[in-house]
Amino acid sequence: MADVAIKRALLSVSDKSGLVELGEALAARGVELVSTGGTAKALREAGRDVRDVSDLTGFPEMMDGRVKTLHPMVHGGLLAVRDNPEHVAAMEAHAIGAIDLVVVNLYPFEATVAKGAGRDEIIENIDIGGPSMVRSAAKNHQFVTIVTDPADYPALLGELEASGATSLDFRRQCAAKAFAATAAYDSMISQWFAFADQQQRFPQFLAINGKAPVELRYGENPHQQAALYTPVGPHARGIAQAEQLQGKELSYNNYNDADAALELCAEFAGGDPAVVIVKHANPCGVAQAATLLEAWNHALACDSVSAFGGIVAVNTELDGETAVAICEIFTEVVIAPAVSEAARAAFARKKNLRLLVTGDLPDPRREGLAVKPITGGLLVQTRDNGTISEADLKVVTQRAPTEQELKDCLFAWTVARHVKSNAIVYAKDGATAGIGAGQMNRRDSSRIAAMKAAEAAEKYGWDQSRTVGSAVASDAFFPFADGLLAAAEAGASAIIQPGGSIRDEEVIAAADEQGLAMVFTGIRHFRH
Repeated sequence: MADVAIKRALLSVSDKSGLVELGEALAARGVELVSTGGTAKALREAGRDVRDVSDLTGFPEMMDGRVKTLHPMVHGGLLAVRDNPEHVAAMEAHAIGAIDLVVVNLYPFEATVAKGAGRDEIIENIDIGGPSMVRSAAKNHQFVTIVTDPADYPALLGELEASGATSLDFRRQCAAKAFAATAAYDSMISQWFAFADQQQRFPQFLAINGKAPVELRYGENPHQQAALYTPVGPHARGIAQAEQLQGKELSYNNYNDADAALELCAEFAGGDPAVVIVKHANPCGVAQAATLLEAWNHALACDSVSAFGGIVAVNTELDGETAVAICEIFTEVVIAPAVSEAARAAFARKKNLRLLVTGDLPDPRREGLAVKPITGGLLVQTRDNGTISEADLKVVTQRAPTEQELKDCLFAWTVARHVKSNAIVYAKDGATAGIGAGQMNRRDSSRIAAMKAAEAAEKYGWDQSRTVGSAVASDAFFPFADGLLAAAEAGASAIIQPGGSIRDEEVIAAADEQGLAMVFTGIRHFRH
């Protein structure tokens, strides 16, 4: 059977948007409407004739509405295979009428959790009858149409307008969407029980879900396909939820790099104006200053070569003067909590530049899980939200750092936790002087960062590299003294690192010999 005429419809929805219009359109086609509770009330108030489910089943709704549709008169009408003689005979013997269309969306479990409801209210918003009807109708899509999303009402009515029936292709699409909806719903519930209710860190089964995919032009490379999903259930707001004011569609790489820029920029939320420049998910310039323009100039000076075609994020409203300066180089994406009218006007002249407004910045110390697929499995870990303060630092050298060196150490450390390992960051006066990322040994990261700083000094005509008198952060301990000595050679005066190497004493001795101040954090920030 390809096309199925709709003679009886069962409607039971929590989201009542479009319900009245749908009910009117179905009634106009002579469809009998069967409904429950608030859905029936809304239809009756709109002047529609509605048959109560209790009339269909012969049983009243009971137990505070927990039991109303879980009945053979409902599920028999949904699950019966219409061209199976035994099924037809059973329907006739028990006076079970066929149900051709089910329109159901589920109790608002996600919204109930999000508003901070108590446990009892959350439990009451776990839908039982709804998912059961959805699954029954979807399983029997050969004969039954299931619609779970108000956005699909026009498509349903379009099917009926064209032929007075629904096509098998449409019913198959609806069934696939219906099973995805119940899977996502159960996933939200299982996550709430595991993480919020039971305080489990790694539950026996890990349910991961996403919705509303945005298909991207391609993935990391043109031969790869890609899409962006947003989580179902409570989640942090970030790049996926940002408002795009102008520019081309974001690519897979744009999203990845923009996320890296936003995560680092969030470290400076509420502080002095800060600018982060990212290229290939690694920061290539970061600065804080009295004004956003000053921060931009300092961040750009760190590595202006890498900044070309990069991603820029700022921690405060983007002003027109800074926007004009950013437009002087090719920039892929600019991200800000807010954008002034003057800045919008400046960027409007760069039609391809993507301009994103995020509103609030995400909490860099929020909890959650990071998931990475590997062949045959998933690697899951808690987010790297570890933090330190000046009080946590342990001075291990003969010379203690000055107040300014401590500030630079902490700034460099903040940046280093967002740089791919092995990470080395030189910083001075609230700005990065050089960044070495992703090398197979720490010495090379030190040298590359120093080389970039030397190139910047030559380009801008400075008397000396900004690594002179800088602080150096290393995301993990120095296994040998060579990385530290490379930093000393570049003119650094202070070091911040986790410590914990079997050669710590050797490294500390080298620092003392060079007159360096060094502090241990006791925590590392590998990022692969």
